[in-house]
Amino acid sequence: MTMTTPNNARKAGFLGRAIAVFGAASAAAAAVEGGRRPRATDLGTLGIDAATFGKVGRR
Repeated sequence: MTMTTPNNARKAGFLGRAIAVFGAASAAAAAVEGGRRPRATDLGTLGIDAATFGKVGRR
């Protein structure tokens, strides 16, 4: 039983992280599409530096 508890926790951690990344991506995309700047926490979850995000130009 000691082997399944860490495995279950690892699976739950992976699933929680995947949901967090999907939520952050959805929120950031909605902000950009709406002409707003995404929240720094959403960008950080996606591995994007919030300070340099604003420097990205549009074509």
